[in-house]
Amino acid sequence: MKKYFSMFMVVIAFTIVIAGCSNKGASNEASEDGKTTLSLFLTMSNEGEKKAIESLVAKFEEENPDINIDLNLPGGDYEDMLRVKMAANDMPDLFDTHGWSQLRYGEYVADQKEMDWVQYLDPSLNEILKDDSGKVYAFPLNQAKDGITYNANVLEKYGIEVPTTLDEFMTALETVKEKSNGEVTPLWIPGGDKFTIAQIFDELATPLLITDEENSYGKELEDGSFDWSLYTPLAEALVEMQEKGLLNEDVLTAKLQQATELIAQDKIAFTFVAGSLGPDATELNPEVKIGTMPVPAIHEGDTQSWIGGERHTIAIWKDTKHPEEAKKFIEFMAKPENVTIIAEGTSAPDALTNVDAENYFSEYYKKYEAINVQPYFDRVYLPSGMWDVMATTGQELLAGTLTPEQVSKTMGEEYTRLRKQN
Repeated sequence: MKKYFSMFMVVIAFTIVIAGCSNKGASNEASEDGKTTLSLFLTMSNEGEKKAIESLVAKFEEENPDINIDLNLPGGDYEDMLRVKMAANDMPDLFDTHGWSQLRYGEYVADQKEMDWVQYLDPSLNEILKDDSGKVYAFPLNQAKDGITYNANVLEKYGIEVPTTLDEFMTALETVKEKSNGEVTPLWIPGGDKFTIAQIFDELATPLLITDEENSYGKELEDGSFDWSLYTPLAEALVEMQEKGLLNEDVLTAKLQQATELIAQDKIAFTFVAGSLGPDATELNPEVKIGTMPVPAIHEGDTQSWIGGERHTIAIWKDTKHPEEAKKFIEFMAKPENVTIIAEGTSAPDALTNVDAENYFSEYYKKYEAINVQPYFDRVYLPSGMWDVMATTGQELLAGTLTPEQVSKTMGEEYTRLRKQN
């Protein structure tokens, strides 16, 4: 551009660019009022989670009047937005690595190893958030123990024991349908937000393909030799549930935000929706009781698993123009009282050893404390990009445009293609 315009025009163009950047939400310059603005992108999507982080952002800004936090909670669009920003090397000052602190975002994050909070990091997260050189990739707001959420009142009403195997789970769903005369949805899936379908496949892939000694294919998945026909039983199980009327009829259009009201009205027995669903539903109906359980075992003789690792984190963009202000915000978030607020708001365990936060599901985490936490399947065994494939093939399966065998075939083809790109 400089070759063709006068210096005057360059100055004008530069002024326009700067003005445009100031409206993006990312903030590498001080705002007009002299304050520093930090952009913060997080994956939090449930109401309780949003309330918790919004309250802490407001508290931080009150205590630090020279810093603004531009909070962005794009929900299901988060990954697409961050991919665009990575491609442009124009990342938010602070952002959630949501399980991909090293594999996807590693080259974009600043090292936090010198920060005070690191000494209190839960050792179970060391391999996830630290590398062999000691680099610390992100601050964990909490950690994940994902399984299946259930309505304890519904199970008690119909005499259903909390299932421990997939067969028991199917029986429980059938019992709900029969005894409620169809008034209660046995397994509710908000498939209008397709990532929730990927969540189901991702959680159940671990007991199908990893945890049972005689059916463990981690090595094959890592070296690229995995036979994807072994994935088919997951799709078959979901189709069986749909054909038996065990899923909500609006499975392809139902939205995540509907979960709270429906489960509060005792219209849902089981769902893979997690986060703040329990306290959010109890706020609407104090009589409701929401529980959580580990993922059921699939193979005979195997045991249940929690699926987990990092849940929500805050990483610092390595090229932020405001590293000290960014660290100041993380130091604020790492205060025990603020870690507790996040744990309570997200209904997820805290990630620091100097905090012992109680949350809505604490009794269940204690009940199942002997159950091993397995890492998310896609984060360990699949190349970047496969989450979208799981989501899309799952939607097409439930729409009847793909058979279970075609789902596995597509998964295998995309797995091979994406491995070559990564």
